[in-house]
Amino acid sequence: MNVLLLRVLAIGPVLLAEALLARYEVMAYGARWRAPVTELPEGVPHARGAAPDSPPDAYLVYLDGIGKRRVRDSRDGGRLVEALITRAPGLRVLGQVQPYSPPADPLAERPVWSWLRRRIGVLLFLHNVMQIFVAADHRYRPLYNRAIGAQIATQLRLAGYRPGSGVPVVLLSYSGGAQVATGAVEGLHTGLRAPLLLITLGGFHNGANDLTRAVHLHRLTSASDRIERVGTLMFPQRWRLLRDSGWNRARRAGKITVHRLDPATHVGPRGYLSPTARVPDGRSHLDRTADTVTALIHAHRGAAARDDPLR
Repeated sequence: MNVLLLRVLAIGPVLLAEALLARYEVMAYGARWRAPVTELPEGVPHARGAAPDSPPDAYLVYLDGIGKRRVRDSRDGGRLVEALITRAPGLRVLGQVQPYSPPADPLAERPVWSWLRRRIGVLLFLHNVMQIFVAADHRYRPLYNRAIGAQIATQLRLAGYRPGSGVPVVLLSYSGGAQVATGAVEGLHTGLRAPLLLITLGGFHNGANDLTRAVHLHRLTSASDRIERVGTLMFPQRWRLLRDSGWNRARRAGKITVHRLDPATHVGPRGYLSPTARVPDGRSHLDRTADTVTALIHAHRGAAARDDPLR
């Protein structure tokens, strides 16, 4: 009991500090105390995949889970992005967006955090967890949504996106990235006038953001994903009882389609992105996830072409 009490007393101040820091970042952005970062590190392209000299099939922005700490890293070591580029060479893929930093300042690149990462790496994850809850908080959500929407729009323009071109933008989000993706819809529609397709993978979000401007949202989930299930229980806006929440309005409008990826878990050796766990047809969980995402994008493009044959 004494050991447990000491642990609780130790982590309490850490969580408080992280919560305050997370709020400070979005407030600093709103007050313009810190200019948003737009430049990428040397050697990092603005997008990968299709060449920028002709319109691609779509632009895909990958918003990673809470493991995202810098421009280059991702929870799975970049395997999902590589798999998507291989399957759909017509995509231009952006993975540099910092979903847990309103000023787009990579956490692991800051001197203090670099020191902490080598000693107390869990703090980096706690910071991003707190950012999710700040993004979901009704007091900060509009500002956070505007910040991340502007960050994504800027990176898309730098990657060659032409506003009003009609080229689809796919927001592929994993875990807590779904909170950011759903929040960026309104700003991206206003700033880029782009058709927006959302794909959430184990999406952890509060369901409050307005999805009216999204063409569709595909929810990739699994009965074994406990973390996503916690989100659906934790946030009342995800409950069917609150009919006027953004999530439930979109659901009634037929804008949300659920795709089962059983028996994948949220993370770990049986997770959505596992290259070793297998489904009955022999594919790895990673391959099935990449195949599903690619098929959804192709189906969306096919439907758009049928609706507008001159496009």
